[in-house]
Amino acid sequence: MSATPSALLIKFPGTNCDAETARALEAAGFTTSVVPVSLITPSHLKTVNLVVFSGGFSYGDYVMAGRIAQLVSEVKLGDSLKRFIADGGYVLGICNGFQIMTKLGILPEGSLIDNSSGRFQCRWVKLKVTNPESPWLADLPEEFELPIAHAEGRFVAPEGKAQEYLDKGLAALTYESDINGSTLQIAAMQDETGRVFGLMPHPERFIHPQNHYDPDWSERPDHGWGYYFFRGIWREITGGRRLVA
Repeated sequence: MSATPSALLIKFPGTNCDAETARALEAAGFTTSVVPVSLITPSHLKTVNLVVFSGGFSYGDYVMAGRIAQLVSEVKLGDSLKRFIADGGYVLGICNGFQIMTKLGILPEGSLIDNSSGRFQCRWVKLKVTNPESPWLADLPEEFELPIAHAEGRFVAPEGKAQEYLDKGLAALTYESDINGSTLQIAAMQDETGRVFGLMPHPERFIHPQNHYDPDWSERPDHGWGYYFFRGIWREITGGRRLVA
């Protein structure tokens, strides 16, 4: 097994899920560092295994969700993030982080726009794994729950592309029902390598059974499903054993 993997969490003004995401990663076995984007340089990417764009409301979602964070990231990092991926690095975006990643062009083409309800939604949702070979999902069951909290979470893709994404396993997670109007109920996307992953639900908010809305939740006695999400990618990086049959 390799040394303890490390994760870099980039914090933008308005990002508000970095601390809990760092705790979730640490629970799964990572070392973490949270660095404000004002201090980020390409050299930060040279010493980590995973780069994380956490959830929140970067720059207040002015203009559109993730747009300003995208522009600032491109100024600060240039093409170093794409080189990091090409060299075998992993990138994760959660909620606003997913929105940022779609605008950075490191995921298959698509956008996250206003929910079809026109409202911010904060609730638990049921999800289906459509690509069990994804390293991010390998330790999760075919169906599980996570919370969402977003106003611009409706995934849309160019005409005909969404079905192609599902067929190729790039749309790795779907909602069990129509939550926000996303095309084909897509909840998460990954790139062709499987190392770059973005999702709207918040795995960092379900690390412990006590995080679940049902005080009697007991599908797993030790951890919530979010833990297994992070532990799955820890296992991929380190070569550790699978935790969920």
